[in-house]
Amino acid sequence: MKLRFKVLMALLAAFIVLQFVRPDIPERSAASEIHAPAEVQNILRRDCYSCHSDEKRLSWFDEIQPGYWLVRRDILTAREHLNFSRIGSKPEAAQRAALYESVNMIQLGAMPLPRFLALHPEAKVTVEELSTLKTYLVPWAIDQELASSYAMQPATAASAGSPGGAPPPISLSEVRPEFNGLFLDTVFEGWQLISTTDRGDNNTLRFILGNELAMRAIQSGNIKPWPDGAEIAKIAWTKTGGPGGIIQPGMFVQVELMVKNERRFKSTEGWGWGRWRGLDLKPYGENAGFVEECTTCHLPVKGNDSVYTLPITSNRVMPEDVVNTNAAALPASLPYQPLRWKPVTMYVVPTSRTMAILFATKVPSRGGSLGSAEGRYAPGTVLALVTWTQRDDPHWFGARIPDVPQSVEFVTVKGSKGEPDYKCYGRPSFQEERTLASDARKRESFILNLSPAQLP
Repeated sequence: MKLRFKVLMALLAAFIVLQFVRPDIPERSAASEIHAPAEVQNILRRDCYSCHSDEKRLSWFDEIQPGYWLVRRDILTAREHLNFSRIGSKPEAAQRAALYESVNMIQLGAMPLPRFLALHPEAKVTVEELSTLKTYLVPWAIDQELASSYAMQPATAASAGSPGGAPPPISLSEVRPEFNGLFLDTVFEGWQLISTTDRGDNNTLRFILGNELAMRAIQSGNIKPWPDGAEIAKIAWTKTGGPGGIIQPGMFVQVELMVKNERRFKSTEGWGWGRWRGLDLKPYGENAGFVEECTTCHLPVKGNDSVYTLPITSNRVMPEDVVNTNAAALPASLPYQPLRWKPVTMYVVPTSRTMAILFATKVPSRGGSLGSAEGRYAPGTVLALVTWTQRDDPHWFGARIPDVPQSVEFVTVKGSKGEPDYKCYGRPSFQEERTLASDARKRESFILNLSPAQLP
C-alpha cells in the first residue's frame, strides 16, 4: 500500500513539474490576412484560426501538459502549411488555391482534425458555411470568357498548344531528379490514359497516365493498394480558347509523378513523389521537404492509397467511388476500342458541359505538335474523338471528370492521295450514324486540325 502511495505521489510530482515545461506558441499580429469577403473571413476566423493563424487560441484544457505539447505541435505544423494571417502577401491565385484545398480537406473530413473536433466541436464547419466558401470560389467563372476569347485571337489560335517560338523538345534523359532523388520516367509520354480532369480551381486541363503495371492493376481491380512498381503521371496544361467555343490545352505547366514502392517510400505513404515544371522540366521545391506538401494534400484520400484519380475502367472496385465505370461504358460493337489507344489532346465545351479526348493508333512524334495538320499523322492512322458529359469530381471540389459517353467519331488517315474516312457512333444505340458528306468533311477537318497537346 505504501509503495502504491509513493508511486502515485511520484506521478503527481512529475505531472506538476511538467506544467512548468512549457515551450512557447508564438503569437503575432496579422501581417497580411487572406483577401476575401467579410463572410468568408468570418468563417475562417471562427473555424480555422485556432490552428491556421498567428493568433493563440487555447481552451483551458489545452494548457494542461502533456496535452499542451500535442496541441503546440499541431498548431505549428498547421501554421507552416497554411497561415491565414500571412497568406495575403501571396498572389491572388495562391490565396484561392489555398481556399480550394481547404474546402476539399473539409468536405472529405480531413480538416479540422477529427481528434481536434472531438474536444473543440465549435470548430466544425457547417453545411451552410461550406456552401458559402464554395459560392465565393466559383471555379467555372472564367470558362465562358476563355471559350469566347477565341474569336478575338489570331487565326493561329487553333494551335495554341504549340505557339510559335516554343523551344525544341529537351532530352528527357537530362532532366534533373527531384530533391528526394526520384527520377522522371523518360517514357511517361507513351503511357496509356487512366483519366482526365478539367480543373476549374486552377484553370488547367490534365491527362492522368499510367505505366503498364498501373494499367494492369486497374484492369484487375488491384488498386487498393496499388502494387509496387505502379507509376502515375499527371500532365497539366493551361486552358485556352479554341475553334467553335471549345477550351483546349494551352501552354504546358508541369508533370507530376507518383511511383509506388512500399519499402523505399515507407515514410511518404508508400509513394515516391515528384513534380517538374515548365518546358525545361525544373524540379519543384527547394529541398526534399517538398514531399510533405504532396502527402498532406493527398491525406484525405489515404483510404484510396493516397490516389485522387478515379481510373476509367469497366472493372468494378469497391467502394464504387474508387473507379469511374460510367466513362468506360463504350459498347463492344464499335469497330475499335479507343480507350486503349494513346491520347493526343482533349478539350471541353462549357456550354454543353461535355469533354472530349482525341486518341490515335499512332501518335505524332515528340515535338510533333509544332507541325501542321498535313503530315502530322502517318497514313493508316486511325483517330478517335470520344465525347462524354461531365460530372463533378467527388474527390475534388473545382474539378470535373468524364461521365457518360455521348459519341465516338473515327477518322482513318488515307494519306495525301486519299480522302480521310469518317464514321460517327452516338447515343443511345451507338450504331453508325448517317452523315451528310459536307458534315463529314467538316468533322474530319475539325478532328485533324486539333493540335496535339504540347509536351516538353
